[in-house]
Amino acid sequence: MRYLLTAFLVAASVVTSAQSSLDGKWAFEMSSPMGSVTAQVELKAEGTKLTGQFDMGGGRTWLIQNGTIEGDSITFTIDRDGKMTYEMKGKLAGDKIAGVAGAMGTTVEWGMARAK
Repeated sequence: MRYLLTAFLVAASVVTSAQSSLDGKWAFEMSSPMGSVTAQVELKAEGTKLTGQFDMGGGRTWLIQNGTIEGDSITFTIDRDGKMTYEMKGKLAGDKIAGVAGAMGTTVEWGMARAK
């Protein structure tokens, strides 16, 4: 019984550390047909829920909505100033996240690196 409890606690701590590794500040970059987008991003993992915001500069922020975490994969949406909604998918690999954004029938690649 003690071995089963130990195995459970180890597995739970691995899941928790993988999810909490998303927490913190990230530097975001994306090139789209509308131009380059950069932002400072704050991410917060709470179980399988991802929250946070994109600081676009000049007082503009975009909130992360509908954020989910499944293993090393994340998904979320961003409402871009009421003009369009980005559907974001990404995969965590160490201190980087690479993904694809979809909006208005177009997809583009994006990346984030942990801010230093």
